[in-house]
Formats: sequence, structure tokens, C-alpha cells
Amino acid sequence: MVRGKTQMRRIENATSRQVTFCKRRNGLLKKAFELSVLCDAEVALIVFSPKGKLYEFASSRTASGITSEISLQQTIERYRRHTKDNVVKPTEKNVQHLKTEVSNMVKKIEFLEASKRKLLGEGLDSCTLQELQQIEQQLERSVSSIKARKAQVFKELIEQLKEKVSFLQSELSK
Repeated sequence: MVRGKTQMRRIENATSRQVTFCKRRNGLLKKAFELSVLCDAEVALIVFSPKGKLYEFASSRTASGITSEISLQQTIERYRRHTKDNVVKPTEKNVQHLKTEVSNMVKKIEFLEASKRKLLGEGLDSCTLQELQQIEQQLERSVSSIKARKAQVFKELIEQLKEKVSFLQSELSK
């Protein structure tokens, strides 16, 4: 039997939500344990229930295979040391690159806003004849595209109405 795909959204029924939480929490804890045993990985897992109850798992194996109690706190400290060492420190080169990127983005935004105003018919006083012709061509293409879509929608509506008329005629003839 194949299961249907579960939609990822909050379960409205409180009882169903609690049952799902318990089942998935247990499955997650089991997977964490399996990962630590099968791959000899140091695994730590922290889960808080909707009511605030803590559930945790910390692996208890070392690289040599000798069992030892690795506390959750030790794993968290190791994580903190690792992330502290790998924090990207902004260098002058990175800062300059970001400033250049911001400047380029600001220019693009200004250009796009000016183009939008021109397409809306605003700020055309400073446009050359060539720019006005380009805007006119763009608007003609847009109108053409809009008319084609409008015709398609009308055609679909006509087909739906014809089907409805046909259905109603068949119902009346019964």
C-alpha cells in the first residue's frame, strides 16, 4: 500500500497533532541513534514539544568504538567552537565588493523605475525621438500580447458556455 503525500501545514486537530508529534519525534530520535551507530558520528538532537517539554539525544560512541557518555552539553560546546572558528570575518576586499554590488543594484533599480515611469507615460519630456519610438514599440508588443490572451480567454469562455448550453438542452429533453 502506498501512502499519500503529506501536506506540510499545521495540523488543526489538537489530538491528531499530538499523535503526529509523538510518532515523528520517536522516528527522529531513532534516526539520530541509527546515524550515530551506523556512521560512528557524534549526533545531538534537541526537540521541544508544543507545551515546552524537552526531548534530547546525544550519541555515546567515540571514534575508537569504545562507549563513552558524550553529553549534549559537550556536543553543543564543540559546535560553538566550530562555528566560532569558521565565522567569515569581513575583509576590506569583501566590504569593497559588497559596496560595489550595492551601488550597481541601486543603479539598476533607478533604471528600472525610470523605465516603468516611461511605460506609464510619465517623465517623457527628456526622451529622444529614438527612445520614444522604442517605448512605443514595447507598448505595441504588450498590447498585442494582451489582446492575444484576451482572445484566448474569450474562446475558452465561449467553449464553456457552449458545453453548458448543450448540457442544459440534454437535461431539458429528458
